[in-house]
Amino acid sequence: MVSQAGSVLLVETVRKSGLDRAISTALAPWCKPRAVHDPGKVLLDVALATALGGDCLADVAMLRHDPL
Repeated sequence: MVSQAGSVLLVETVRKSGLDRAISTALAPWCKPRAVHDPGKVLLDVALATALGGDCLADVAMLRHDPL
């Protein structure tokens, strides 16, 4: 958990700035009607995983329980 301590600051910054909603709104035209996952959340999860030192897409699993 100590290695992910900086993630709280990043997630809260994204949330307070409204970046999560802005990205979801911008990507909405490309979202298929039956899509399960919000493309904005997926993009932010990949960006946060990379910022936290992830080096492959499987590292996004560390953010799985984050409600962002």
